[in-house]
Amino acid sequence: MEDRDHKKLGKRLGLFTFSHDVGKGLPLFTAKGAAMRRAIETFIIDEEIRRGYQHVRTPDIAKLDLYKKSGHYPHYKDSMYAPIKIDDEEFMLRPMTCPHHFELYLSKPHSYRELPMRIAELAGLYRYEQSGELMGLQRVRTFCLADAHIICKDEEQAIEEIGGALDLIEYIAGVFGLEMGKDYWYRLSLGDRNNTEKYYDNPDAWEKSEDLMRELMHKRGSKFVEAGDEAAFYGPKIDVQMKNSNGKEDTAFTVQYDFCMPDRFNLTYISEDGSPKRAFVVHRSSVGAIERIMAFLIEHYAGSFPTWLAPEQVRILSVSETHAAYAKEVHQKLKDAKVRAEIDISNTALGKKIHRASEDLLPYTIVIGDEEMSHSTITVESRDEGALGSMRIEDFVSRIRAEEKH
Repeated sequence: MEDRDHKKLGKRLGLFTFSHDVGKGLPLFTAKGAAMRRAIETFIIDEEIRRGYQHVRTPDIAKLDLYKKSGHYPHYKDSMYAPIKIDDEEFMLRPMTCPHHFELYLSKPHSYRELPMRIAELAGLYRYEQSGELMGLQRVRTFCLADAHIICKDEEQAIEEIGGALDLIEYIAGVFGLEMGKDYWYRLSLGDRNNTEKYYDNPDAWEKSEDLMRELMHKRGSKFVEAGDEAAFYGPKIDVQMKNSNGKEDTAFTVQYDFCMPDRFNLTYISEDGSPKRAFVVHRSSVGAIERIMAFLIEHYAGSFPTWLAPEQVRILSVSETHAAYAKEVHQKLKDAKVRAEIDISNTALGKKIHRASEDLLPYTIVIGDEEMSHSTITVESRDEGALGSMRIEDFVSRIRAEEKH
């Protein structure tokens, strides 16, 4: 699996790098790597909005008191960055998004008619991972999480929303070309009633929530394994597990049931009879950390990305200097059509240009010579299908658009 190692492939394909002066676990994405990120992020945001999520923006920093209130600070302080003192107050780079989203919810009263309320964000998070745990994009100290918190009116609605989150995860996994049971699998992560330091002390809530989630998985017909002492401190969770090229298992996506935070933040709604009722919360990540899923996808495709995901979808190659002007014209038309295109009009022999494009694992290459100039066409070569022959630029753009549809 060494040829699929994302650390080596990412460097060879020019997607990301690390700098000693910037710091360990802090990736720097090139233009190509950033283009791949945008493709994933745009897909996720559009799909979540289509499914009724409200995408928001909240700060990457907050007062330390917020994380003490949520309970994250005592439970996770060893993996959080040290507090920053500003104007006699202490702030922290956020390690998670949920307290921010709860504060958004609390900014005004809500009726039962508004629930479930699905609050989502592509959130920048910061965690102090031990140096020995850092590994490429797989485990970093700053990452972007496709996060969401769903405020529900009762347990039944919460379990229904967990099912909807799993539907979303399975759809996304399918678009990514990942197969259930082969590329990923489910784990029901349970708490420990006796460990009240690590887990919220409410045995009845743990018992009921674990039973409800277990029942949901059986109803869905989903195969899963159970793992004790792997839950979040506020409730059980369903983890989507994957293995990297080194054979190490890791959690990629997760859906979590929360019976703790509604109490800590007094999350309520106005019920049918006009009285305030305690809400229930589902935490979920549809695609996990963007960095981690990029690592998985680099290894899954061994760098031969599908067209919608490829940071460079097509490269235009001129046969000689006399074809450079028309090659530039084609390049601009493709860019205007929002195709991720690059151009090679160097004096290098065409054979070498083709070989270089092939090594970069591009979905398409276009050759521009006398024939193409005289007929205002392009000659297209597909990585997966071979020679496609001559076609109009408009027809090629239509082909790209079709391959980008999910």
